[in-house]
Amino acid sequence: MTTDHDRAGAPASGPMPAGSPLAQIRRGLAILGRSAIRTRLAVLAIAIVAVVVANAAAQIALNAWYRPFYNALEQKDGGAFLDQLVVFAGIATVLLLLVVSQTWLHERLKIRLRQAVTEVLLDEWLKPKRPYQLALAGEIAVNPDQRIQEDVRHVAELSADLAVGLLQATLLLLTFVGVLWMLSAEIAFPFRGTTVTIPGYMVWCALLYAALGSGLSWLVGRPLVRLNAERYSREAEFRFAIVRASENAEGIGLNAAEAEERRRLGAELGSVLAISRRLAGALVRLTWVTSGYGWLAIVVPILVAAPGYFGGTLTFGGLMMVANAFSQVQQALRWFIDNLARIADWRATVFRVLAFDHALGGIAALGAGVERIRVTEQATETIRFDDLELALARDRSRLEERHVEIAPGEHVLVVGEPGAGKSTFVRAVAGLWPWGSGEVRLPSRGEIMFMPERPYLLPDSLRTVLAPPADPDRTGEDAMRRALECTGLGHLAGSLDRRARWDRELTLSEQQRLAVARMLLRKPRWVFLDEATSALDRDRRQLVLSLFQTELPGTAVVSTSRSGAGDAFFGRTLHLVRVPQPSPAIPEIGKEHRHPAAKSPPPAPGPLGLPGPALP
Repeated sequence: MTTDHDRAGAPASGPMPAGSPLAQIRRGLAILGRSAIRTRLAVLAIAIVAVVVANAAAQIALNAWYRPFYNALEQKDGGAFLDQLVVFAGIATVLLLLVVSQTWLHERLKIRLRQAVTEVLLDEWLKPKRPYQLALAGEIAVNPDQRIQEDVRHVAELSADLAVGLLQATLLLLTFVGVLWMLSAEIAFPFRGTTVTIPGYMVWCALLYAALGSGLSWLVGRPLVRLNAERYSREAEFRFAIVRASENAEGIGLNAAEAEERRRLGAELGSVLAISRRLAGALVRLTWVTSGYGWLAIVVPILVAAPGYFGGTLTFGGLMMVANAFSQVQQALRWFIDNLARIADWRATVFRVLAFDHALGGIAALGAGVERIRVTEQATETIRFDDLELALARDRSRLEERHVEIAPGEHVLVVGEPGAGKSTFVRAVAGLWPWGSGEVRLPSRGEIMFMPERPYLLPDSLRTVLAPPADPDRTGEDAMRRALECTGLGHLAGSLDRRARWDRELTLSEQQRLAVARMLLRKPRWVFLDEATSALDRDRRQLVLSLFQTELPGTAVVSTSRSGAGDAFFGRTLHLVRVPQPSPAIPEIGKEHRHPAAKSPPPAPGPLGLPGPALP
């Protein structure tokens, strides 16, 4: 099976454009369309629409109730007053049931939206080789944890709130505009000894009032989109700086660098606080408009309908009915005003989620114009390298031995000077680093085990860490205990069922020996060691190498080292040498994956033209 081609044919993916809100909605719906629970989401959405429609109908009934109720009050008709209280109880009961149902469905929609988007992003992110290659994608790859956890949660909640609110506002507008248009006929103005009615008078007043408020809110609130986008970017950078300091706590302590780290974190915090102050100022300015608009809305419907009431063409009940219908239309029309800050927040957050999804989809096009190593998996009893060259940061390296075949049971050492790409060689064989040329022919991937310098240890029980992934129940406890004893980790035999963060609890030497114990249980036919014994002293390293001869005599070992001198374990040595020619840069797919308005200096370029730290 071929896992890579000689050249990638797709064009390199560039930064994702911000797009209009409708374009963002379309891209968001495309993500939901890839979800396994899209049918359940659709059913939930239909149920919410049905409840919102029923709620609008009940609101119309409540508005119609205003006229007879307030007329009974005006006429001091006790019997009619009590009758209308009974009618109100029925309408209120229905509205209560509908509101509770809508709230339950609304909260379920938030949960399902988050589940759908998170599962799609996790599926895309954890496809073979993608987590490593995403790290080469530039700025977008710095904090995938925040994109998947915090941003998706926030965008799911905002999307549900805004979508349901917009649906409800639209239905109220469509229903009460008709009611208000009919009631406008009851409002007459005296003119030259007669009365004049203006068709749809209250509707035009409501539209004018809403247009003035919406326009002013948009002018004042426009900066919120840019400020929210910049705030999320700076918050992400601050969080990443804290995580980096936590992960390097030992080095900080050994180098007495606490004061320097405090200065750096203080600078990042200052950047967050600065944008937060600007955002607070923008929100205050918007509040002047939205709050003032809201208070005026209390008296405006009475004010514009007053001529009909004082002119005698409109009863007190009719006045209250008109005022309520006007308020309902205003409530629908002012949805944009009330939610402008949240819409700005939603646009900034959804852009981050869409940009992350865009980056994941563009990984296949990363370095599209650079030649690729051809890695094939086939039924074979050997591993073969033909004309293997690696594209490095600024140059290339290649195996000096142009055609290499490694048989089962062989012990081969790959040597090279610092920077020659020894770790990159192992990644290329594993398919993580496809850039270069030549061909690698491998046996079944299930028979190969790659062991890096820092082992991958699950935060689970020791039994789970050791067990073969294909058949975790196949390995007995006695075999696990023996593997631990063979690697000098017998003191851990009593902790097989204890869950822990083993990558933090154990020293690097213990972690490397635990990886060797796992290898003894899995019994691979081919093992690639990339500095996998670097933390072991001479005696323990010899112990580990002897296990290949006593426990895994048929297993081939390919290990990297700076020099093969004085090591009798390896029967053959391959040489990785630099080629003095420039290596084509690989275009990044994640640079400046943020809202275009939220600018910051790009990170320093790393290898292959990619921003970030240098790769081994």
